[in-house]
Amino acid sequence: MLDRLILSRFRNHAETLLDGTARFNLLVGENGAGKTNVLEAISLLAPGRGLRRAALADMPGQAFDGGFAVSAALAGQGDAVRIGTAVSPERPGRRVVQVNGAECPAVRLAEWLSIGWLTPAMDRLFTDSAGARRRFLDRLVLALRPDHAAHAARLETALRERNRLLAADEAPDPSWLEAIETQLAATGALVAQGRAALVDALGRDLAALPDGPFARPALAYAPGGPVDEAALAAALRDSRPRDRAAQRTLVGPHRDELVVTMAGKDQPAAECSTGEQKAMLIAIVLAHSAMLEREGEARPRLLLLDEVAAHLDPVRREALFERLRHGSAQVWLTGTETAPFSAILQEAAVWEVSGGVVRAWT
Repeated sequence: MLDRLILSRFRNHAETLLDGTARFNLLVGENGAGKTNVLEAISLLAPGRGLRRAALADMPGQAFDGGFAVSAALAGQGDAVRIGTAVSPERPGRRVVQVNGAECPAVRLAEWLSIGWLTPAMDRLFTDSAGARRRFLDRLVLALRPDHAAHAARLETALRERNRLLAADEAPDPSWLEAIETQLAATGALVAQGRAALVDALGRDLAALPDGPFARPALAYAPGGPVDEAALAAALRDSRPRDRAAQRTLVGPHRDELVVTMAGKDQPAAECSTGEQKAMLIAIVLAHSAMLEREGEARPRLLLLDEVAAHLDPVRREALFERLRHGSAQVWLTGTETAPFSAILQEAAVWEVSGGVVRAWT
């Protein structure tokens, strides 16, 4: 698990050290105190832009010099592993990642740590854009398949290059377009197949759950193109005239959709109540965590739950904590007071956060 966390000049945290962690870790403080900033810092120890999807330039505290650093020690599997990420004031647009002191690509972080999260902003997931649901789905796949980050990064690069060629004033060289499409089809098929397999497995697990306090969602994967590499390459070739007119790629996994309905009511999630949507989202995250447990995931696993208890009734809160207690993931939670977390206080490490300063709670 994550054993020690250090934040330097990150958001409103000048120098913050969290030591002596536990299975449950609770950050308590007023709104704006810096609780979510700690979760965001942890989320940067996974590939991607973190739970806020913020630009690097927005992460250093305004009172500091334009750089920041986040580092952690992972314990529980032999020798402790040190991982970290930082941005220097001299190169504010470049993120550096290190594992045990050696620099490496950010996608390699997925090999060491599996991180998932729920934030209040995600309550709108089912009414948000298809892109938001694809990002959510990709995080679920990444937790199970560390290589998914590299596949997704290569897909994005190939897609960006193809769109650049399509938008050029002159017609693109067919041979160059063919080469880009070959790469796009190869990586796109891997991304699509990973998503499809995850949705299929997770959907079966959700369907098998007994009735409980959380609304049960039904999942379906709607691909934006063929999931087979050869078929996707052919679809890209056939779509060239249409894509050239639109100046962008209109077929492929960048147009995938995660379709969620409320089981029993057969109602699209976007049309359900806010409480039902929240319950379905929690159900997906809990089922995914159980899936990782069943698959014997060896990497340390973290769940970051920002204000997750704020809008849950006591029955659902107790059910949530009980499910988390029976898993092996290390859980990080935030709240404005300790009362909603009374069921886990005796087994949790608790910190009070105020103005970017973190103190052990007493």
